[in-house]
Amino acid sequence: MSRAWRAQEAKARFGAFLEASLRDGPQFVTRRGVETAVLLPIEQWRRLQETAVPGPSDLKTLLLAPGVRTEFFAPPRAKHRSRPTSALA
Repeated sequence: MSRAWRAQEAKARFGAFLEASLRDGPQFVTRRGVETAVLLPIEQWRRLQETAVPGPSDLKTLLLAPGVRTEFFAPPRAKHRSRPTSALA
């Protein structure tokens, strides 16, 4: 189960913080009550990295990658709508 740790507590009890991440999944770090970071097991991190969509800073990799690349740039198309024939007269 995920848990929120205050930054000071995570620093002071890093061993427990790390174990909780490995045992229970992602652990959140808060600063002044606001979630600011997360510690998660490396397997989850690698899975996220594999499924991540390349950002604008990775344009060269995106353009050189095999496969279709247009879905990153074009918005989804709307259904075709035709006008009634009476509107043409």
